[in-house]
Amino acid sequence: MARGRRRGARGAGGDGDARPRRRRRARDHDRAPRAVILGFDTATGITAVAVADRGAVVSEEWAGPGPDGRPAAARELLGMIDAAVRGAGGWERIRTVAVGRGPGSFTGLRIAISTARALSQARRIPVVGIDTTAALAAGIAVDRVAAGGARVGVVDARRGEVFAAADRGEGAGEPVVCRPRELAEALGGGLAGATAAGDGAVRFRSEIEAAGFAVPVDEDPANRLSAARICGLAAKMGRGEARFPAVVTPKYMRRPDAERWRERDHRS
Repeated sequence: MARGRRRGARGAGGDGDARPRRRRRARDHDRAPRAVILGFDTATGITAVAVADRGAVVSEEWAGPGPDGRPAAARELLGMIDAAVRGAGGWERIRTVAVGRGPGSFTGLRIAISTARALSQARRIPVVGIDTTAALAAGIAVDRVAAGGARVGVVDARRGEVFAAADRGEGAGEPVVCRPRELAEALGGGLAGATAAGDGAVRFRSEIEAAGFAVPVDEDPANRLSAARICGLAAKMGRGEARFPAVVTPKYMRRPDAERWRERDHRS
């Protein structure tokens, strides 16, 4: 199982800029959901956790699927959160939890959101939900996109489909679900020069490139969801977006396979 860990400050902004940012004293209007944020996402095959302090990542953990190909979330998430929080100085520093709300794996979303709710209740910390597709789009460096081109986060939705959302410079829009070859049409057009990244872009590279998108090489970090981007997008949200008790709704986009199978079996 591939794993990664980072310590020390680096940029967590939602614009693909990894430069460290100057720290400053938080004013009252910076308190929520800014300040020190714990972010995590398990909607893709990557289990990602990070802690950021006003735009600088101070602790980050990630793990790929295990030898059996299954995501590590069920086995690893709580331990990774504990390691990231300890690396950032402990729970007393955490002011907001930011959780990836999908779209993505049904099981992964249930694990992440139930964990966020439990942490919120136990630690009395507000929670904010962040679109997984938006975090992927934010991980594409601006200088790697053609002038005027959009950044598109693409998640493998299985069943030959992808979840995707486009950031045309003002933040990512609502995600869509579609066949890879229909990506440009599903996102509303106007995507000349766009770059698409994520596990969905890698899996369906040929179809997505044929649809007019540039796709980074498979090993490019832009294709791996970073919890630092979850933190960065949470820090940009307005005061009051983070809620206690936690109110986060997963973006499933489709019915779970298990539900479809039960319905099929019932009909037969």
